[in-house]
Amino acid sequence: MAKLAYDIILKPVITEKSMEMLTQGKYTFKVAKDSNKIEIAKAVEALFPGVKVAKVNTVNCRGVMKRMGRNEGYTPAWKKAVVTLAEGSKTIEFFDGMI
Repeated sequence: MAKLAYDIILKPVITEKSMEMLTQGKYTFKVAKDSNKIEIAKAVEALFPGVKVAKVNTVNCRGVMKRMGRNEGYTPAWKKAVVTLAEGSKTIEFFDGMI
């Protein structure tokens, strides 16, 4: 069964570092843990028409130990993808107002 683009790209990651990388044409997303680089590239091109992906880097982010009083546990682990767009590619409009 083929995955939909909305099942692969979950949400954008908005941090200071990810906002700095926008000037280099690099966009950061939280993605499904079982997705690979090829699926991520196709999903970004499907969700944002006119965008050409040059490269995808992925990072598996481990959960962090958190405490609330004497209770402790881990936050959920997740996967992050940094998508680099090709030179002549259109930008992603969602991020344009944030720069």
